[in-house]
Order: sequence, then C-alpha cells, then structure tokens
Amino acid sequence: MRILFAGSPGIAVPALKAVAEGCTLAGLLTNPDSPKGRSGKPEPTECAAAMQHYPLPVLKPEKLDSEARALAVDLRPDLLISFAYGKIFGPKFLAMFPLGGINIHPSLLPKYRGPTPIPAVIINRESETGLTIQKLAAEMDSGDILVQQTVPLNGQETTSSLSELMAAKAAALLPDVLKGIAAGTITAHKQDHNAATYCSLIAKEDGRIDWNRSAAEIEARIRAFDPWPLCWTMHGDLQLFILQARIVEGCGGRAAPGQVLGKDRDLGILIQTGEGILAAGKLQYRAKKALEWNVFLNGARNFVGAKLGVCVSPENIEVV
Repeated sequence: MRILFAGSPGIAVPALKAVAEGCTLAGLLTNPDSPKGRSGKPEPTECAAAMQHYPLPVLKPEKLDSEARALAVDLRPDLLISFAYGKIFGPKFLAMFPLGGINIHPSLLPKYRGPTPIPAVIINRESETGLTIQKLAAEMDSGDILVQQTVPLNGQETTSSLSELMAAKAAALLPDVLKGIAAGTITAHKQDHNAATYCSLIAKEDGRIDWNRSAAEIEARIRAFDPWPLCWTMHGDLQLFILQARIVEGCGGRAAPGQVLGKDRDLGILIQTGEGILAAGKLQYRAKKALEWNVFLNGARNFVGAKLGVCVSPENIEVV
C-alpha cells in the first residue's frame, strides 16, 4: 500500500514519521515555503523540513489543480492521509486514490469540526477532548469515523502542550488503522451530524484581552492562544503580552476591569476582571524579554494601580 501524506505544521510530523518508518510512503504533499522570522526568508513547512533526509518526493503546490493532480498520480498512491494540511480536497483529487483518503482530526468528532479544535476546547474549558481518524468526505470533517481516543483535560493545557500530546497519540494510533485498511478488517461508523459543532480560524486580533470577561474566560484564552497569537493588552503606550496567569479563587472586587490591584507573593500580579481576579505570572512588553512577574515589576514603574487595556496611542499597537 503506497501512501501520500498531506500535512504541513509540526503537529503532523510524528504521524508522518510513523508512516515513513513503517509503511511505503510514496510522497509528501505540503504547503509551499513561506516567509519566516524577521528576515522574511522563505522556509519549508515543518513536515517538509522533517523529511529533508528521506529520499522522498515532496509536492508543494499552491493549488490542488490539474497540475498538482498530475504530480500526485505519478507517485501511484493507493491511500491519502491528511493531517492539518490546510487545503480542501476536491472529488477529482480524491478519485485518484483506490483506497480513498483518511483524515486525522484532534477532537472528538462531530464536536469541533474545523481548523482550530485544540484552541476551541481550551477556550470552552472542556473536561475532555480526543483524537479522531475518519474517512475523508466532501464536507469538512464529516466523514465516517474509523477510530477515536478520548483524552481527559486538567485545565492547565496550552495549545502548545495539547498539540504535542495529540501529535504523539496520532502517531501511536495510525499504524493499526493502516493495517486494518490494508487487511480490509477495519469498520467505520457514521457521525451524528445533528450533534456537530464548529470552530473557526483565529486572527491575531483575537489575542486582545477584553478585561470585561471573567477571570476564568481570560485565563483560558491565555492558554488557548499559546503559542499564537498570544494574549495582549495595553499598558499606556506599551503593548503587553500576558503569557501565564492563574485564577484567584474566592476573590472579587469593586475595581474597574483591567485595574492592576497589587501583587501576591505566591500568585503574581493581581488584575481585576469583569468577574473575579486574575493573577499574571509571566509578562512581556513587545520587543522585550518574557519575565516572571516579580522581575517584571522591578522594571515596570507605576504598574500597580495602572488601568490596562486603555490605548493612549493607537498607532503604537503592533500585533505580531
């Protein structure tokens, strides 16, 4: 069974390597090189970079058009595996694979169909999530389910840490699924489409903190937007990223949302929200180093008592 693997970001790399080391990998389909870092130099996707030392064809089409289909069919693939590839496969493309295609999705489908299931479960403070391997279908993430694994959540996950966990679980689950497909022994069951929920793309601006939200909501968004786009606010003219925070249990307050109330030596910098108090543990001014809260206060004069979120000079905002 010859496999064409479609994937781009780092979350797909362990599954890609599992296929490369245990199956016949016909090629990699990934996104084109794109500018990275301050230099803007085009660099390959993380999947492409991971395959640099493998004797493997790597396809990087801008579109899945007739030219891309011709390149793919030349690889004589039997099965398509997709994991965070980033493009929709049309019927002409899928028709090239005698065994069809499967998709790896990091949620318990039909919940959180769409491109950002990992941040979505964190933002919504779910108690569990999971991994689904499904058949590719015309409608996004709607295909029949081959296997699922539930993953409990403890409320401390970030998108970075949960993505790493999902990547490892995908690499562990995939080989048995491929054996079942090759032997014709694996069965699929349909999703309950009436139970489907959806998530959408995240924009840089989504990281702006609305201090009128509750402390629980803001803390969840800080974890969900790590490593991108990060949560930020304004301290006067300065853009300030809050990288880690905790909810202060059992505390309320009458101060205005965004008011810096003081500090707690065990928790961090105390900030009033629309409901409850948030303790910021790690902070970073734009273009400066990330600092633990106590070190940050040593260099941030008049921070206690400040009102965050008030933009004195809007032209100084640069969402990076």
